[in-house]
Amino acid sequence: MNGQNRKDIKPGLEVYIVLKKDQRTGQKTRGIVKDLLTNSSFHPHGIKVRLTDGQVGRVCEIIEK
Repeated sequence: MNGQNRKDIKPGLEVYIVLKKDQRTGQKTRGIVKDLLTNSSFHPHGIKVRLTDGQVGRVCEIIEK
């Protein structure tokens, strides 16, 4: 599942994000969502989140258990 819809993302969810510094390479970082930073219900590049370790990036993939 992609991370473009805010309704699909909740704190505690495990996701892959792309950090700002990795946007050119597309390298993914795995983590657990702490806060949702995008206010709109949809974003074409992914909803911006803060992970529990403090890293901020856009969700590119939701890890389903």
